[in-house]
Amino acid sequence: MLRSLSSLRRGGMILGVGAFLAGMAAASVWLVSSAKWQAHLDRAALAGAALYEALQRDGAGPVGTQITVLAPLDQALAGRGQFDRISGMPRPALVTHASILPGAAAPGTTVALTLAVVSEDLRYPLAGLTTHPDQTPAETLSALTRVMASYCSDPVLFAKAGIGPWRRVEGAGLWGCDAAPRDLRMGAVVLAVIALAVLWSFVANTAAQFAGFARELGNRHRIGGPETYDSDGPQELREIVAAVNDHLVQERDRLAKRAAVLSGVSHDLGTPATRLRLRAALVADAGLRAKFEADIDQMTGIIESVLTYTRAEMDAEAPREIALESLIDSIVADYQDTGRPVSLRSPDRVVVQGGPSLFMSARGQGAVPGDRQVIVMARPIALTRAITNLVDNALKYGRRATVGLETDADGATITIEDEGTDTTVEDIERLMAPFKRGENTGAIHGYGLGLTIAATVAAQHGGALGFQPGARGLIARIRIRRH
Repeated sequence: MLRSLSSLRRGGMILGVGAFLAGMAAASVWLVSSAKWQAHLDRAALAGAALYEALQRDGAGPVGTQITVLAPLDQALAGRGQFDRISGMPRPALVTHASILPGAAAPGTTVALTLAVVSEDLRYPLAGLTTHPDQTPAETLSALTRVMASYCSDPVLFAKAGIGPWRRVEGAGLWGCDAAPRDLRMGAVVLAVIALAVLWSFVANTAAQFAGFARELGNRHRIGGPETYDSDGPQELREIVAAVNDHLVQERDRLAKRAAVLSGVSHDLGTPATRLRLRAALVADAGLRAKFEADIDQMTGIIESVLTYTRAEMDAEAPREIALESLIDSIVADYQDTGRPVSLRSPDRVVVQGGPSLFMSARGQGAVPGDRQVIVMARPIALTRAITNLVDNALKYGRRATVGLETDADGATITIEDEGTDTTVEDIERLMAPFKRGENTGAIHGYGLGLTIAATVAAQHGGALGFQPGARGLIARIRIRRH
């Protein structure tokens, strides 16, 4: 059975048919139980109609009932309405009083019928008796005995026709608790609920397995992600996982071949580039020589940029724990050593709001120390490359760059703010595509892959690269998840 359920198609068919059969069985049990219960109520109602005629004519009761005249002492108690004190009555006893007037259709043929129903469990709700304008007294007593049979109790009926004596009517075989059929409708409901729960559990479990694999696949570029995936779900999911694993292997092979080709091209271009530089040095015209050397530098720079981007896609660097503040400090210090206008913004104090005090109405506050270490699992070389690309962009398009660090419970955000740039958020986001450059490409050196590499590295670290306007220029925000 479990092996059959390992396939989504077979399992769905088996559970669907099983749920249908369980629903049919539950419906059948419900209908049969309802029919038996209805027949029980109908018998009690027919007995009530026949009982009315017997009480009016002082005859024998219908089958299943026994009518006896009360003893003198009990007659006196019944006359005073003290039915709970009659011999044989339960203690305590609950009494339901009722009166049935003579029929209007045949006046003089019947007399008023005074009734009292004694039970140890309940008083019967006579206000809900079924009535209609042409209802006969027999139908009224029939409705009463039907109500008596509707509850699991063993009531005793006392009746007095006109000025006659009080009589005791025993009818446990018709409206008593033992006479009622076994009600299986609750069992039918339980059966239907169990079938629905099994079907829902199968659907929910299968959906959770697919959703879990989708989450894992969506996080595959994050640090620590698996090279391949495994699943113990249905056969269809396992086939999808196997196909995805084959695709990932092929993708890694393609990236490795691409990196090998670019690495070979970069290496092979070194010799002719060197010869070109030597021959360019023989050019007498200084302006023409500078153009030759610039073209050679641009050619080799493009190859190196593409090789860097491909290596970033391949996740070649092994992740390790690093102190993010130390990494940022070293990057800023390297720029400052070369006289570049790059500064480090002091971290903001994190203020923690305290709880209310019994002795003070104001809440207390506390500050987290600013020299706390932010430890993340990261690829330091790739992350350094992403940060330096953003700093270089800030220096290219603005006058200076300010690097900061923001932290929270889920991760850290490295901010790089330039100064004096006119570039908008929309413009810079369009430049995140490979080889996209701004309008001032002639004045600014670059190959159009810096933002693409930074975005790729951010995605590999479980975050993203974004931009927002700042007070002095544009702020680049590279998000890093804590693992």
